[in-house]
Amino acid sequence: MSEHGSLNGAEWLAQALAGAGTTHVFFVESVLRRTLLQLADLGVTPVLAHSEKAAAYMADGYARVAGRPGVCMAQSVGAANLASGLQDPFLGRSPVIALTGRKEPSFQHRNAYQEIAHAPLFAAVTKFSTQVDSTAELPRLLRHAWRAALADTPRPTHLDFCGLQGDVVELGRTDAPPVIDPEARRIPPHRPVAGADEIERAAAVLRGSPRVAIVAGDGAAASQAGPEVLALAEALQAPIATTLGARALIPTQHRLCVGVAGSYSAPPANRVVHGADLVLFVGCDTGDQVTLNWNVPSRDTRIVQIDADPLEIGRSYPNTTGLVGDPKATLAALNRVLGAPARDTGFAEEAARLVDDWRVRMTPLVRGDTVPIRVERLCAEITRALPSDAIVVADTGYSGIWTGTMIELDGAGQSYLRAAGSLGWAFPASLGAKCAAPGRAVLCFTGDGGFYYHLAELESARRCGLAATIVVNNNSGFGQNLTGVRRIAGNRPGRGEELIRFGPTDFAAVAKSFGVRGLRVERPGEIAPALAEALGAGEPVVVDVVSDLEPRAPEPWVPGRETSH
Repeated sequence: MSEHGSLNGAEWLAQALAGAGTTHVFFVESVLRRTLLQLADLGVTPVLAHSEKAAAYMADGYARVAGRPGVCMAQSVGAANLASGLQDPFLGRSPVIALTGRKEPSFQHRNAYQEIAHAPLFAAVTKFSTQVDSTAELPRLLRHAWRAALADTPRPTHLDFCGLQGDVVELGRTDAPPVIDPEARRIPPHRPVAGADEIERAAAVLRGSPRVAIVAGDGAAASQAGPEVLALAEALQAPIATTLGARALIPTQHRLCVGVAGSYSAPPANRVVHGADLVLFVGCDTGDQVTLNWNVPSRDTRIVQIDADPLEIGRSYPNTTGLVGDPKATLAALNRVLGAPARDTGFAEEAARLVDDWRVRMTPLVRGDTVPIRVERLCAEITRALPSDAIVVADTGYSGIWTGTMIELDGAGQSYLRAAGSLGWAFPASLGAKCAAPGRAVLCFTGDGGFYYHLAELESARRCGLAATIVVNNNSGFGQNLTGVRRIAGNRPGRGEELIRFGPTDFAAVAKSFGVRGLRVERPGEIAPALAEALGAGEPVVVDVVSDLEPRAPEPWVPGRETSH
């Protein structure tokens, strides 16, 4: 018998989560009520959301900042909504654990009210999903779900508890000690290093390539490999591009940083990566977004790839020398082997000139005083306003492109979280991030199209005292889609724009109706004082910035086609 004696399932689950360092859980009523009350008694805060999808996004933001699993919960009928919310943490490689209830076996296959099979819903968005039929199975299965969520490539897991609200499992008893992971591991839970022969081989390939570019990805960011990436880049005089998710890995104004590569890119990064004779991918999945549909670099480019997951090695580029291991630990070993080779600085200087020239072209827009407000000016003001420990949480689409190309980060105390594809993710995720780091400034950047998705969570932010600053780029439409609609409509003025235009809406007034401070910004000179007020307020604040639908975000350089933006 456990030294704690026999515990019911609710007691065991609450003590186990609290003992693992969980500070908040995110849920929609009604599920695991006994557990939630026990958690509150233990000092863990249950955060009631207004939709299951928002609860999942909150858990995702929490997990990315905390480096340990974020927990979200929903009862039987909410399981489908919760599963849809796991797409972004799955694509974003985030360790979220979803807990759902399901009706007892005697109700199954009998047209039970609100009940459908849960397993198919979660199959595509989890790396492990299973039923928990009894309290006796709970300790083993939760420990496995926790390990699986963190291991190798972190991703969501799911446990489906017996009972509409999970109450069958809550009411049963277990003698198991309420411990999930006695070592309290965070991402990455293990740091395996590639073999010595592989490291020597990769070092030789890198030494023999005069034009090396590095593309560091989300895996490098999760491994906290920024110092090692910079050390290698300095040794090889190699320009560094990143994925959008790794935007904060290194100082974005470092002389070797060329920005985000791929389709959410400003022009210099793609030009530099395409101009390399060898590309080193570090913790980067080589998907279509970061490689511009596998055109940057070209498919026949020589590749060295470091990844903790052996299945990623050579997935997209056949001419690959692979190193299987944790990015930070393996880079440290590679740096020791490489030493300080004599290198020509020409490629690095060429890359720096491309970046400098682009910044010069952006200067008039960054300093512009036009009305409606240019987003370039907004991003510059955010850069100046960000505290040294700030967390920037960006939505997908244009919000990701604007922040990933125009907001500068210090590569040290500041963090950047981005939506992996789900519009509307950023606002709930920023609330989860604030739960994980209550002492840090959290700034959410979203468009009005994204903000509409989860407006109800303004009430959650007020009720729970989550002091996030929500910047809304309010252009009364889906700005990213304007060009595509016009092209399909034959570029006839106004035709088809009803497909992407909406509003106008005063989100400062909307915020106030929820009891949240709202600041309306209509002129460039109002941005800085509004941001200062919001970031220093100690409460949630919506900064509603009136911009224009027309300005295009920076566009990527495409091989064979120049861009003037």
